Amino acid sequence: MKLEDKVHEVIGNNEKFIFAFADLKGLVHENYSGFNYGLSIARRLDNGIVDGIKTGPTGTYLQEYKDANSELSIAIKAVSKMLSEENIRNVPIEPTNYHTDADENFRKTLRTRFSHKMAATRAGLGWIGKTDLLVTKQFGPRVRLATVLIEYASLKTGSAIETSRCGTCTLCIEACPAGAANGKAWDVSVDRSDFYDAFKCRDKCRELSMTNLNESVSLCGICVSVCPVGGGRKPPGHL
Repeated sequence: MKLEDKVHEVIGNNEKFIFAFADLKGLVHENYSGFNYGLSIARRLDNGIVDGIKTGPTGTYLQEYKDANSELSIAIKAVSKMLSEENIRNVPIEPTNYHTDADENFRKTLRTRFSHKMAATRAGLGWIGKTDLLVTKQFGPRVRLATVLIEYASLKTGSAIETSRCGTCTLCIEACPAGAANGKAWDVSVDRSDFYDAFKCRDKCRELSMTNLNESVSLCGICVSVCPVGGGRKPPGHL
């Protein structure tokens, strides 16, 4: 049985999940040297819960966020166990949490050593939207992500997406209470800071979560809720 088929067997046919392999040669931090492929996994967020986000995070959204992260953690650990049993070197990378701030570099840059969104674009699951969300073809930005890094000779990968498919749509920009995006479209040559201010987003998220949840966490969800991709409507200029 091919490795691809074994991964499908482990994850199963859960309609909440989409996944694909990514070619990551030359794209990972030196801490992950030698891992040339990644399995990118996205778990869909509940539409009813996301649709209920109007003025920032809700209690049900926070719980759904936690549940999605937990389910992804279980999935990547199961895949990692299977790979290890096949004597395939791998590293499961947990979903990024809303309270991630322990690493000094992260506090200074709001960048992690590994980007789940980068892996997902290389796997062909989606592209980066104007407010720095991964926008998947099936579920739009209503997803959480995790990755398993894999050292392997050759894997069938998805077709990498290297440019934005948001077209002229500006709904997320207009809805963002932080004013964190300037409207410039993403492509693989564009740095995040050229189109999006992560610090503005983080600060407004903490303000809104304190107001709505009485917790100072980096969680909002407004731009997730307004994106029409994956929600049955087609945004203006969408390709």
